[in-house]
Amino acid sequence: MRQIDVNETIDNASFTPFHWKVLFWCSLIIIFDGYDLVIYGVVLPLLMDQWSLNPYVAGLLGSSALFGMMFGAMGFGMLSDRLGRKKTILMCVVLFSLTTVLNGLVTTPWQFGLLRFIAGLGIGGVMPNVVSLMSEYSPKKSRSTLVALMFSGYAVGGMMSAGLGIWIVPNYGWEIMFYLAIVPMLLLPLMIKFLPESVAFLMAQNRQEEARVLLQKVAPDQQISSQDQLVVPPANVQKAPVLELLRGGRTLSTLMFWTAFFCCLLMVYALGSWLPKLMSAAGYPLGSSLLFLMVLNIGAIVGAVGGGWLADRFSLRSVLVSFFMLASASLVLLGYPHPMWLLYSLMAVAGATTIGSQILLYAYVAQYYPANIRSTALGWASGIGRNGAIIGPMLGGTLLALALPHQMNFLALAVPGAIATLAIALVGRRTRASRPAGEANVIANG
Repeated sequence: MRQIDVNETIDNASFTPFHWKVLFWCSLIIIFDGYDLVIYGVVLPLLMDQWSLNPYVAGLLGSSALFGMMFGAMGFGMLSDRLGRKKTILMCVVLFSLTTVLNGLVTTPWQFGLLRFIAGLGIGGVMPNVVSLMSEYSPKKSRSTLVALMFSGYAVGGMMSAGLGIWIVPNYGWEIMFYLAIVPMLLLPLMIKFLPESVAFLMAQNRQEEARVLLQKVAPDQQISSQDQLVVPPANVQKAPVLELLRGGRTLSTLMFWTAFFCCLLMVYALGSWLPKLMSAAGYPLGSSLLFLMVLNIGAIVGAVGGGWLADRFSLRSVLVSFFMLASASLVLLGYPHPMWLLYSLMAVAGATTIGSQILLYAYVAQYYPANIRSTALGWASGIGRNGAIIGPMLGGTLLALALPHQMNFLALAVPGAIATLAIALVGRRTRASRPAGEANVIANG
């Protein structure tokens, strides 16, 4: 009888068809998540006209889903540590898919806002759990790349939302965009069949036989038999997992992660909610304004995949610091007149370094914390960061209502990028002495 270290087996595994399956289903779920979230920015110009919304009310409606995401990320992040990743992810998919479809049937702004809040619970709950699941199954040498590649599905979903909106919204109305959210429900039986459960959760539940089957798929060359005993190295975790985020020398880094999430999500959701309307107010037609949103999400895909590739070769900290600096610079430059090709290029850079940075932040947090509190760490970082996401649409509405010069709007959106640069630069800087050796190595490498 052998003792097989689960974490070591996964870390050293070669990339197999099983990894492709996990990557595919996690990416597909995130694509649906991204579509569902970006949809508001696509339909906003029509909603403001149809319901005679002022910018402040429109900003509050945009924030309603993000309020839900804040509670969903924290609540479902902790719930998955008890129910398992798979059940929690499927619950969230059902929640955001059904409520988004119902959004197409509403007749008042308040009905719309309530359903967007409920959909936000599911959207926010999915994110930390799929990141945690993908990170857990990824070989160590390609973990950043795979998590970033998976999370680039968010940008693919946003790109699909903007691309379909260019054709559907002017010709068939905004409601169709919400009806399309039924697709995840149609695929739910396949998700139930093919999405794997977390090995760490199965081990915690003493379901060793199920864990052996999954681990054999992760590392087919191991030839794991029913006689082998799977082991997970013990971790010193006290009763309150939330407080554990602030122990072991992690206090400063945890606070800096929360700051970076707040600033990054503020930029991402201010742009996602208001970019088409801001560009329309600057004199661009609706089709061109939606195209800017599409280019923003195309840039995000390049930034996420390219950033993950760079992070596996250099460090997540240095890549994120560089990305946030570029984000601030590109947003400032977008406020000034340029040829269209340069505007689209700057928009792509802004997408790569704002949405792309959000994706890399998830990867960084997933690597920083030990597996037993990883979902909680991701849930709380995402949940607290959602305060920035909530403020983002309201900030966009306020800027539009103030009728400031075009360049001032984008200058205001660039300030959080500078704050996030400083926050990430401080992660792990003053807590090395008290951090466990294994975790210190993660920070040194990431």
